[in-house]
Amino acid sequence: MKKIALFLLAALSILPQAVSARKVAEPATLDVISFNIRMGEGKDGTNSWQFRCPATILMLRDKQPDIFGLQEAYDYQVQFIEENMPDYKSIGVGREDGRHEGEHMSIFYNKKTISLLKWGTFWLSETPEEPSMGWDAACFRTATWALMKDKRSGQRFYYVNTHLDHVGKEAQKNGLALIVERIREINPDHLPMVLTGDFNVEPDDSVLDDLDNMMKSARKSAERTDNLNSYNGWGKSSSVIDYIYYSGFSSCPKFETVQKKYADFPFISDHYPVMATLIF
Repeated sequence: MKKIALFLLAALSILPQAVSARKVAEPATLDVISFNIRMGEGKDGTNSWQFRCPATILMLRDKQPDIFGLQEAYDYQVQFIEENMPDYKSIGVGREDGRHEGEHMSIFYNKKTISLLKWGTFWLSETPEEPSMGWDAACFRTATWALMKDKRSGQRFYYVNTHLDHVGKEAQKNGLALIVERIREINPDHLPMVLTGDFNVEPDDSVLDDLDNMMKSARKSAERTDNLNSYNGWGKSSSVIDYIYYSGFSSCPKFETVQKKYADFPFISDHYPVMATLIF
């Protein structure tokens, strides 16, 4: 009987170590969302921001991403999310003046899981360090970048969020080429990298060729994925123009176009959010 008791005690002493080993062995994941929130200045009737804004908060609370990139967000939309999602903090500037004016390409991160190391913004133009319009673009376009650290794994990674022009083909091509060039410049150590955005082009567009040679599309490479449209135009359009790209991660087990309804609104925006889980 004494031998049995000693054996049980020995087994119990090993158990916490085994549980701890299993926890260490679990892969370090990063949940990412890209979301064109639709600018608050849009004259969208019952789809206007003032009516649908609670649906955005419900979506974010439901999905709980570690980090997400917004496109088209005005400063008061950014502030609304920060006030209603206190675990998150944002970075980004208005594209018109580099401060508050115009749309922000904001990056939000969960302060509990992610820490910010440094960040910046550049314009998609021939003069990227100052507010400017590039090539044949119809609007000022920017990219926000950040060097982040995952608090759980200690892994550092880069995140870039952008919105390509919706009219100028040269602006789309050259803007994305500038982003690719900047990614190479800011990441000489080849740390894991995430690029999110509304690119305003379909997946088979030649604008994406160089990027496809450099990074992986989460939509194309995920183990579980979909081919659902990401732009809905309030139910009047159907196209795939929103993306999550990555490099330096071991895999992408899941990609999802989030078409779930929140707060009984048929559309959370004229774009659906897209979400991916990445493994370091």
